Amino acid sequence: MSEKSAAKELILLSLPTVTENIMNTLLQYVDTAMVGRLGQKATAAVSTTTTIGWLAGAMPYAVAIASLYATARENGAGNIPKLKKISAHSFIIALVMGLILTLTCISLSPFIPIWMRSNPNIRTDASNYFTIVSSVLVFRSLSAIMGAQLRGLKDTKTPMLINFGGNVLNMILNTVFIYVLKMGVTGAAMGSAISYVFMGSAMSVACFKREELAFTFAHIKPDKRILKDIFSVGLPSLMTTLVSCLGYVFFAGMVSGMGTEIFAAHSIAVTAEEFFYIPGYGLRTATSSLIGNAIGEKNIKKQRNIEKVSIMLVAGLMLVSGILLFFVAYPLMRIFTNEEPVARLGAQMLRIVAFTEPFFGLTAILEGIFYGMGKAKRIFITESASMWGIRILFTFFVTEVWHLGLKEVWYCMVADNITKAVVLMILYLRKKDK
Repeated sequence: MSEKSAAKELILLSLPTVTENIMNTLLQYVDTAMVGRLGQKATAAVSTTTTIGWLAGAMPYAVAIASLYATARENGAGNIPKLKKISAHSFIIALVMGLILTLTCISLSPFIPIWMRSNPNIRTDASNYFTIVSSVLVFRSLSAIMGAQLRGLKDTKTPMLINFGGNVLNMILNTVFIYVLKMGVTGAAMGSAISYVFMGSAMSVACFKREELAFTFAHIKPDKRILKDIFSVGLPSLMTTLVSCLGYVFFAGMVSGMGTEIFAAHSIAVTAEEFFYIPGYGLRTATSSLIGNAIGEKNIKKQRNIEKVSIMLVAGLMLVSGILLFFVAYPLMRIFTNEEPVARLGAQMLRIVAFTEPFFGLTAILEGIFYGMGKAKRIFITESASMWGIRILFTFFVTEVWHLGLKEVWYCMVADNITKAVVLMILYLRKKDK
């Protein structure tokens, strides 16, 4: 595969994934904007449990990364019987993980707002929101893991269409529950929950319709080699997710203690920024899939060209994304809140982080390269050291010792983003030299 061909295939494969990620972000945008119209109290109630929700929702994606790696490799090798076994094992893991997460989150929901040091007058709403959204984690797990199976076959269009349907459903239900039935925060949670059920079910059905992934009871029998393949990537990915999301929990908890207005501005700005690093994550998924296929085909030249082109593409896309974010920061914040002070403060934070979008994209694409090769341990080590040694440590000093403002907190976040990109690039270049 030439560099031109690699670029073409990367773009064609990543476009549906980018579109899908945009729609996923729009789901968050819709919830945030609709709830934001109810006032600071409602926004803070939803935002209080956001990072815990990320942790619970992100854990299945660790298995999804491993499932995509294994599927892409065997698809490149043309091994259909093994693909069916990987599909069966991934489905069972998704069900078990989703059930465990559901039971754990529901049991902890009354205590999480307290641990997050939220204002006492929003704790009941925050707990109810989290309970409802967590009750469908089985379907969120199926959506993530079975969707990865399809992407491993280089089918990114089907997950995109399913997510589109889920987002349309969510917007309709939010309108009905929040504005027509006047259910407020609870209505937003119910709309999201029902859309997750739809997406998880539809993604599973789509997999069963694919000949390569349709499995029988015979394929469910545990296979040590397949489990080893999945867990060799899945466990480090899961540890990375835990380290990262727990870091976000501590990070949000420290910001939460700075006051309702500051926390609302911080939370909305974090949600708003998600849209602008979508190109990086869309390319990451496509890169992992293509590299896995190239490894299965034993085509080293194709693998190297995909790596080179993906890095060049993400650098250009994220540079444009950062410039755009800088100029639309304030109008974007106004979409999510009627509170002028919250919008102005959030816009300041977005302009700070806009300069680091290329670094964020570089981190995403390098993670995609390493995951595609099954080298997940390097990402775990880098994430652990940077998240806790830079972001969390210095945010603690900023909020608890020096008592500085939100701007200094975001400087800590920026330092974390840049450090991860630089370290992963060094590891990548060292790998190439060898």
